[in-house]
Amino acid sequence: MKDFMSFGDLLALSLPGLPSSLSGFAKRANAEGWRANSALFRKASGRDGGGGFEYHISLLPKVAQARLAMIRAGASEEATREAKAKKEALWSRWNRLSKDHKAICETRLKVLQRVEELVRDREIRREAAVAIATYDAGVQKSAYYEWRKLTEGLDPEDHLAALAPAFAATDGTLIDLAECHPDAWAFLASDYLRPEKPSFSACYRRLQKVSKKQKWAPIPSERTLRRRMESEVGKAAILLKRDGKDKARTLIPAQRRSRAHFHAMQATNMDGHKIDVFVSVPWAKKPVRFYLIGIQDLYSGMILSHRLAEAETWEAVRLVIGDMVERYGIPETMYLDNGKAFASKWITGDAVKRFRFKVKEEDPRGLLSTLKIETHFTRPYAGQSKPIERAWRDLAEVISKHPFCSGAYTGNKPDAKPENYMTRAIPFEDFRQHVAAQIEEHNAQEGRRAENCRGRSFTQTFEASMNTPSTIVRVPTAAQASLWLLASDAIKTKKGSGEIHFQGNRYWDVALNQHAGSKVVIRFDPDALHEPVKVYDLKNRLICDAKCIDNTGFDNVDDARMHARAVKNHIKAVQQVADAHATMSAQQLGEIYYRGEKAKPPEPEKVRPTVTRLVTNGSLALSPAPADAISEERFESLFSRALGIVQGGAVIEFPNGNTPVGIASGVHSEPKSSEYGSGKKKGGKTRPPSSP
Repeated sequence: MKDFMSFGDLLALSLPGLPSSLSGFAKRANAEGWRANSALFRKASGRDGGGGFEYHISLLPKVAQARLAMIRAGASEEATREAKAKKEALWSRWNRLSKDHKAICETRLKVLQRVEELVRDREIRREAAVAIATYDAGVQKSAYYEWRKLTEGLDPEDHLAALAPAFAATDGTLIDLAECHPDAWAFLASDYLRPEKPSFSACYRRLQKVSKKQKWAPIPSERTLRRRMESEVGKAAILLKRDGKDKARTLIPAQRRSRAHFHAMQATNMDGHKIDVFVSVPWAKKPVRFYLIGIQDLYSGMILSHRLAEAETWEAVRLVIGDMVERYGIPETMYLDNGKAFASKWITGDAVKRFRFKVKEEDPRGLLSTLKIETHFTRPYAGQSKPIERAWRDLAEVISKHPFCSGAYTGNKPDAKPENYMTRAIPFEDFRQHVAAQIEEHNAQEGRRAENCRGRSFTQTFEASMNTPSTIVRVPTAAQASLWLLASDAIKTKKGSGEIHFQGNRYWDVALNQHAGSKVVIRFDPDALHEPVKVYDLKNRLICDAKCIDNTGFDNVDDARMHARAVKNHIKAVQQVADAHATMSAQQLGEIYYRGEKAKPPEPEKVRPTVTRLVTNGSLALSPAPADAISEERFESLFSRALGIVQGGAVIEFPNGNTPVGIASGVHSEPKSSEYGSGKKKGGKTRPPSSP
């Protein structure tokens, strides 16, 4: 609200204690000396100022000031909000003006201020002051009155923002663009905001063609619609629809995350990068490209371990983690890419927040879960989430474009192949040494400007933090080495012996008898499957070291003898174990069982009468036992022998009942023919047997 008011403004309010005419106000002002203090009056801002002056409200009577305060307090809040919004819009628009346009605003304000100075200080009539000020500025008089109109009703401090050039509205908002048919605008916006990124001119030509058929009107000019697209849709939305989300993210400043609160080996991150170099390997005819899989310490930026692999497999990832743990210890946290290899159940095991696999009850626990390393999965292809991406960019330069790899460099894109493309392939062993040397140089390079390095190398920063007494790093035990040196797989042992069949080999140990038919986890070296494997249960408890059982030849006597000796020794050892536990005989068990029980009382003696009498009805002689019955085949055999004897003139003794038939007849000891007896003549004829 204004603190200075003209006679006309006061007369319009009809305030109590004040005159009811302009002449009355003039007399009152002269009588009370309203112009005695120059700080309480000023030149009126309008042409019809009522005497050409404005007076401070403190000169009014108390009753008039009270009524004026009530009038101002009763102003609607909506009007206040509109005035505030208008003021903010003016300055918001002014801030978006170019430097040249802001200079125009300042020139216009100087003309208005010059007129007020001439009127106030030199008491020159306003018309003459306007002529002088506009002539000196080189503008028309009409321009002055247009500018005065832009500032009417505004506070003096807002005049600069209100004097924006003509292409801006007086309230600071953008000038309304030409009207366009809503369907035509929707057609143009949908055509232009596509991933194919068509040109605006082509979209406008298609709009003109369709609008004639559909009778859409009005259709503004191409330039007008282009300005509307930029103002209404905005650059961010246009970039999102035409270039994608990744491009739209560049409109927001990247997050800068500090790593100063870490210490060495507290947090690490892991990722893989495909190297742009052809490498010759013995197992492939054509050259291949290897992945460099590595782990970086987040505090120092040092590459802790790395491996070369043809693909990002869980075997390679496991070995890289094992190399780091064996050399430097177990970190507390690890950030991994959400890839199939890094999220493999062999690595993260039963971690609840895994992305790729369900947690099964019989799944082997992952390496990171077993080592109690907290895992975090980052967004793929987001370099800001993994600082190791920056290291890969530097290493890709020093490894792939090194003179050592000249002729084997593939280029980082299909359309960026060098002139000597595929003229050479690096032998695998030589390339592995080259990569190791470049990573060592990368870690040892001094002058690093990272937050924690301060001019030191990554290695120096890492070692300094590790030597700090407050740095505590877990160290693995010898038993834990098998967790990363060997792979793992869940296998069901055979019933009976408990032997394990894996990859065409058999593994066995005595301790597996206890786990026959159960599922176990074996940890093995993929490159040495004939070496002993470590056998664990599903809770990672060690069972035994099972040796590989070799196959033997079918006719190998020595191997058979050794196997028999091994079986004998095993049975003997098992017998000793059994005897060590079963220390009591059956007789001792029986004695212990009946020990302490009451003995049975003795049976009473039999009482016999003095005189006894024999039983006379019946014979008490023992009857001869009946002869054993013979089978029908036995009977026929004995009968045929008896006939032979009768035909020879011999006498058959009749059985008396006490002698078996065979003995009575004599046929049990005599042969059927007497060719082996003394009855055979020298001539080969058989003589009849002699009579008894």
